[in-house]
Amino acid sequence: MSGGIEPKSLYHENESNPRDCIQWFMRTISLEEHFITESFVRATGAPRFAELQPKLLDLGAGRIADMDEGGIDLQVLSLASMGFDALDAATATALAHDVNDELADAVRAHPDRLAGFAMVGLKDANAAAAELERCVTQLGFPGALVDGTTDGLFLDDPRFLPFLEAAAHLNVPVYLHPAPPPAPVQQAYFSGLPGQLGFLLSIAGWGWHAETGLHTLRLIVSGLFDRLPTLQLIIGHMGEGLPYALARSSGVLSQAAHLRQPVAAYFQSNIHITTSGYFTPQPFRCAMDVVGLNRLLFSVDYPFSPNTRGRNFLNSIADMLSAKDLAKLAYGNAESLLQLQRSS
Repeated sequence: MSGGIEPKSLYHENESNPRDCIQWFMRTISLEEHFITESFVRATGAPRFAELQPKLLDLGAGRIADMDEGGIDLQVLSLASMGFDALDAATATALAHDVNDELADAVRAHPDRLAGFAMVGLKDANAAAAELERCVTQLGFPGALVDGTTDGLFLDDPRFLPFLEAAAHLNVPVYLHPAPPPAPVQQAYFSGLPGQLGFLLSIAGWGWHAETGLHTLRLIVSGLFDRLPTLQLIIGHMGEGLPYALARSSGVLSQAAHLRQPVAAYFQSNIHITTSGYFTPQPFRCAMDVVGLNRLLFSVDYPFSPNTRGRNFLNSIADMLSAKDLAKLAYGNAESLLQLQRSS
């Protein structure tokens, strides 16, 4: 394992359980791990989760120390972009360019510990396609991450096709990440509750996952993956509830959608799932049973979840998997999908 922790100290910490000790030496890649920049804060205002701002801003020693503490070898970073959708197209495009340059500087400083997903401004999809190409071909980024809807529109809207076509052409995946709901949805579903409960229900309490699951199904039934059969989509949070519901959704939707294969089959050809933010075995077992281990990738959701919690979860499910499958989950599937090259 690269980083600042000596193997001897790891063994001492875990000597009561040799299997846990072994897991600390397995390479780990996590790919829903977040940051912000000062330029983003200036453009959008202070982030909602202000107490995490120091960790989000840290693209150096503090972040890597947290990775070492949790046994994370490589983080694939993405902007925690709450507030970005409120920007006009020109401002968003310029800000994305600057954020990507700052991220690229951090990756160059720590190439064995950090990688990056491109940030794009989807209000100008042609500019977003151009920025993705720059990030992949010039900055070496292995994909892009986009958040929720843009101007209240899902990615199946035709205006976003240039960006998705670029991702397919460049052979890099798009990570579909949740975002706060549009104002009409917030008012209809999450208003009228005391304190912060409506907001929390609209995000990690439930709304994020319901909307991203719906978004994913929309992309399938719209025929996007028939039009772009090589396009690869990543979704987090153990599949945003879809593994549990997939058999029913596929049965209801497949015939009416007139697709080349059943809805559920796109989880074998175009969709991948990360474990981000979910740290109990039952959802993992469901996802593994429904979509298969080859479509699952380890993630933490740092700093909204600590790396140590992700590592403890990985260790807790080790007995459910063969050594080969545990290696696929921890790093192998990510290396393959993102075409990541080891520095040593």
